[in-house]
Amino acid sequence: MPTDFVTYLSQINNAVIAENGNDLAYLLRPTSPQGKDLVKEFRNPTKQTLRRFEGAIMSPWDEIAISYVLTCSHVARKRPGEAFKEHSQLVSSFFRFFTENRGWTLPALFSILRDLRDLAFDADLHAKYNDEKSEAMEEAARIIAKAFSNCITDRTSPPDQSRKWGIYYVVGLILKCYFRVKRISLAKNILRALHANDIPPLTSYPRSHQVTYRYYIGMLNFLNEDFEKAEEELTLAFYHCHTGAHSNQERILMYLIPLRIIRGHLPANELLDRFPVLKRLYMPFISAIRKGDLSGFDRALDAAEHTLLGLNVWLTLEKAREICMRSLFRRAWIASDKSTRMPILVFYVSLKISGIEITLEEAECFVANMIHRGYIKGYISHERQMVVLSQASAFPKIADRQAPFSYMTL
Repeated sequence: MPTDFVTYLSQINNAVIAENGNDLAYLLRPTSPQGKDLVKEFRNPTKQTLRRFEGAIMSPWDEIAISYVLTCSHVARKRPGEAFKEHSQLVSSFFRFFTENRGWTLPALFSILRDLRDLAFDADLHAKYNDEKSEAMEEAARIIAKAFSNCITDRTSPPDQSRKWGIYYVVGLILKCYFRVKRISLAKNILRALHANDIPPLTSYPRSHQVTYRYYIGMLNFLNEDFEKAEEELTLAFYHCHTGAHSNQERILMYLIPLRIIRGHLPANELLDRFPVLKRLYMPFISAIRKGDLSGFDRALDAAEHTLLGLNVWLTLEKAREICMRSLFRRAWIASDKSTRMPILVFYVSLKISGIEITLEEAECFVANMIHRGYIKGYISHERQMVVLSQASAFPKIADRQAPFSYMTL
């Protein structure tokens, strides 16, 4: 049976009195069935035409209900900019109630903030395609940041009913907004406030909140070239990610795979088979590393340059070229019966065969670089043009190399 506005007001009022956060979240979602019913009831609603309903239920829920109808109307008529503005009013009205209540309101808060971000995305996209200016996502970030302050400053609610249990979900939404508008530096203020307050440990929060937070912290560290911390956070995010959240796993692996390659861990074929997009992107590099095919690695870099630059992983994969070269030199060593004394000419010829046009002096520099960075254990006798290799472990395992990320920021 269709829901009319009077019935909707009653449902809102009942959810508030019963302190039922999940019902309230459902009633405030523009995509819920009652939204379409209300759009049909009010053909062209405005603030003025709906003003007669003010005072029908306790404040601010009368205002929130009116804003909800207007938001649904704008969404139905494909006016994303107006929908975002009206929903922003709904969120602001909700904050007046939220700051005076306990954590039962968190499901509703999560729902309206998620819708706020989605509507901001639609508004900016619509403006872009119509050559208009829109800063809806930045405005959404500012509004969501107020919710963060309201959560983190709750010092009166009992621990199990504290608004602090919404902190990491809200932080995740803020970081999503900052990444969307490329204002990543603004994250410092949020994280500083997060670390300066007394809140429960991250592991106490729902797993989905943990995964989102760790992903964005990993990404922040990745972009700040703290690759060791980035790998740690992204690894935790991946292993805690729900197995059914395929797109989230793919997003995490997009950055985790290059970091693991630098560490010397190539992804298994079984893993890549689960993620065809990642397989198409990274398999050419993985195959080149396994074969020691330097020219193949370079071709893969050129072919995927635009995509890799857009993902900010081009430089990371370019550093993995050293691992491909190490594979090539190791093949030359095996072909020489694992001799402990190898002429530099052998490495020079292996590079030539791989399609790399260089001089003998440049080949010597490459070998010296491999030794310096721990890929080869030995030394060079320049006078004799000979490489003297360790008997025990001429080519140590890449995974055992100390500080594998230390040369990536040079």
